[in-house]
Amino acid sequence: MDRLTEMEAFAKVVDSGGFTDAAKKMGLSKSAVSKHVSSLEARLGARLLNRTTRRVSPTEIGLAYYDMAKQVLVDAIEADAMVSSMQIAPRGSIRLACSPDFGGNHLSSVLGDFLGQYPEVSVDMVLSNRNLDPVADSFDLVIRVGQQQDSSIMAKKLATTRMRIVGSPRYFDKHGLPNRIDDLNHHSLLHYSNQPAGSVWKLQSPTGENRVIRASGNLTANDGHSLMQAAEAGLGIAFLPCFLHHEAIASGRLISVLNELPAQSQDIFAMYPHGQYTQPKLRAFLDFLAEHFKTKGMGSW
Repeated sequence: MDRLTEMEAFAKVVDSGGFTDAAKKMGLSKSAVSKHVSSLEARLGARLLNRTTRRVSPTEIGLAYYDMAKQVLVDAIEADAMVSSMQIAPRGSIRLACSPDFGGNHLSSVLGDFLGQYPEVSVDMVLSNRNLDPVADSFDLVIRVGQQQDSSIMAKKLATTRMRIVGSPRYFDKHGLPNRIDDLNHHSLLHYSNQPAGSVWKLQSPTGENRVIRASGNLTANDGHSLMQAAEAGLGIAFLPCFLHHEAIASGRLISVLNELPAQSQDIFAMYPHGQYTQPKLRAFLDFLAEHFKTKGMGSW
């Protein structure tokens, strides 16, 4: 007998609490469902169900097998759906969330190319510094710097960004360049106000020692773009991802200092609910973003 049909019959019996309801849901006779389950038990050499005249319940080993069988059935359904969806043109709305830093500096500029390529897709982009969840907050996609471990959320890596310490030439002309980590204690350090650790910078020394420096600047902000503008204006030194300031560095508006420190990197992920990748609109968008960052040399910057 077909393994998937055996698994489905067993799972339906467990879900329904009996053979009669399971048979109705599968559109089969009660005896056919019973044969599928018996065949499965014979093939595995284990009793999966406790059967009495009043109720049917999984055995201990049956309960463990049920959990894995359900996942196999879900994967099979998703595989079928993916093949079907690949033959359908992407269409519909994508509800997307990302930080103002990343969305304003990089995502907005590429949406025109994507929408031009896929005219039947629309994007509803929400810029927020909150740690939004694609499942709990009902988003098709959340782009996040740093991956959050959650079994219900899938992730596709888009790029990697490095953190650098930067300031303006005007600021360093007035206050001098820091030559070592301890020198930062004598500078105005701009920092994110929404960091869990508070107003501190976590750095690594050239020898790999973990250091914590109190950010004593007189400006905090909950987004990096504001901190970068403050650094350009000469208000202090900022510790920011390169995707924010790489153009300012190239133009000379900002200078990167303490470059001998080990590079601290963070991956940029697209997070989406389990199973959503089978949707043509979402798969097309994710593949487009990954290829964009690769061809633009932004796979690591």
